[in-house]
Amino acid sequence: MPLTLSALLRYGLLAMPLAMAALPVYVLAPGFYGDTLGLPLAVLGFTLLGTRLIDTVQDPLLGYWSDRVRNGRVRFTALGLPLLAAGFVALFNPPALSDAGLIVWLVGSLLLAYTGYSMSSISYHAWGAELGRSGEDRTRVTAIREGFSLAGILLAALLPQALMRTLDVPAAMAWFAGGFVVILLVTAAITLARAPRPAASRPNGGSPWRSWRRALSNRDFLQLCSIFLLNGMAAAVPATLVVFYVEYILDAAAWTGLFLALYFLAGVAGMPLWVRVAAVRGKRNAWLLAMGMAIVAFAWAAALGSGDLAAFALICIVTGLALGADLALPPALLADILASRPNGFDDAGSHFGLWNLLAKLSLALAAGIALPMLQWLGFSPGETAAGLGALAATYALLPCALKLAAALALTRWQVPEPSEAAA
Repeated sequence: MPLTLSALLRYGLLAMPLAMAALPVYVLAPGFYGDTLGLPLAVLGFTLLGTRLIDTVQDPLLGYWSDRVRNGRVRFTALGLPLLAAGFVALFNPPALSDAGLIVWLVGSLLLAYTGYSMSSISYHAWGAELGRSGEDRTRVTAIREGFSLAGILLAALLPQALMRTLDVPAAMAWFAGGFVVILLVTAAITLARAPRPAASRPNGGSPWRSWRRALSNRDFLQLCSIFLLNGMAAAVPATLVVFYVEYILDAAAWTGLFLALYFLAGVAGMPLWVRVAAVRGKRNAWLLAMGMAIVAFAWAAALGSGDLAAFALICIVTGLALGADLALPPALLADILASRPNGFDDAGSHFGLWNLLAKLSLALAAGIALPMLQWLGFSPGETAAGLGALAATYALLPCALKLAAALALTRWQVPEPSEAAA
């Protein structure tokens, strides 16, 4: 029996605060501790790098533990939330400390928030994969969840800015952290108490190495991971460079927030479209269509210049619509792969732990490639006459090349569609 819309909404609701936490932790915290609290940028950079490396490598282990415990999906989702809330509140409410003390506080807060977020999100995604009884159901689960995620990202982007209009930065971030906890409590109460439960999976035995080796020996999983990594890098490069592009190419720094809002709102609006297209044409064809849309639209950005705001707004809308497919379809394809195996979802947590690692790796690789490439090609912030062509090409054409490589890899993959997956 297909999942009802009410059941899907009760499950997907928790994705909103999880997404609300991710954006400030990764984007706002560095500016808060560097600009507002005055930590030296070099020290701050090494601190953030170290904590992110720990965050990345722990994901497969957290996924494995989720597999080891009966009903571990719901239990680990619930156990991670208090850690996330405590770390988030501590992160944006530091006491008066010396630089050394502030670094210790930052490291402790980040590790607490990262661990809670990863523990909850990996188990929560594995929970969603187990809910669908058909390929179409699995697409609907991920679309609803990622729609709430985009709503959470919008809240995280807009709410601190609104608070800063009447409060100083520390007070605004403290109020934002408090508001986040309230939203987390309400949504978690609904999801944990009222969302449909996954079928009780058999606790996964054996060592973590055996579980990860079993996941990595799955050819379909490896092919999907390679596509997911390339496509993730294609999205992460412009995310890394968008502030520079809007300021130096479009000469419209004040419009950055509006462009991002258009992009994410279009992503929310596109979710029902991709669910329908996937149901009619299959997930692979739907994802390929979205990739093609994004490539055609985004390549246009390389030709824009000062004042081309309407054209860039249109690009944001079209690529935002394509974003809906990037968010909804890959996890649904992973769920189809798991459903088609003899042991089903018994080690879904290990798969999603590795999946989370790849998502974070794509962000790191994008920054590690795009920023040095810009410097090598001659762009330097503040020197507006130098390297603008390099900025436009790196921002627009490098992502198109990466997405084209992902699309070519996707065409060569025989995807397990709903008719092949276990019901």
